[in-house]
Amino acid sequence: MADKLTAGDAAPEFTLQDSTGTDVTLPRHPDRNTIVYFYPAAATPGCTKEACDFRDSLASLQGAGYDVLGISPDPVAKLASFVEKEGLTFPLLSDPDHSVAEAYGAWGEKKNYGKTYEGLIRSTVVVDSDGKVVVAQYNVRATGHVAKLRRDLKLAD
Repeated sequence: MADKLTAGDAAPEFTLQDSTGTDVTLPRHPDRNTIVYFYPAAATPGCTKEACDFRDSLASLQGAGYDVLGISPDPVAKLASFVEKEGLTFPLLSDPDHSVAEAYGAWGEKKNYGKTYEGLIRSTVVVDSDGKVVVAQYNVRATGHVAKLRRDLKLAD
């Protein structure tokens, strides 16, 4: 597992397939930032809540200069079903070998019901237009995370 990222680090570049099978690369656009959030599994209660919160906040986030990318180890077909069912309007990317999650420090040891295992750590990294990390948050909660992120980025509700 890679170390967790911190503000000022260079964000690892990546190219992953989205829910349509199209390659998506970490974008770099003048005056645009990218919120990259990692979630364990599409169509589970917490991940659905978090994705729908991002969907519902997308217009205001985009208006403030932030694009959103969601990344999970799920296969493309599962992502396609999740996008369609929940009406998600931003790209979800498939990281089946969790190499991008590892590079971002979002893959590591987890504990659940007394068992320790390796898995995806719910995380969010905000990358600026120069490819630098602005915010890196790990072990975030699915519920209320988008509202907290908005506060941390000093965005109006």
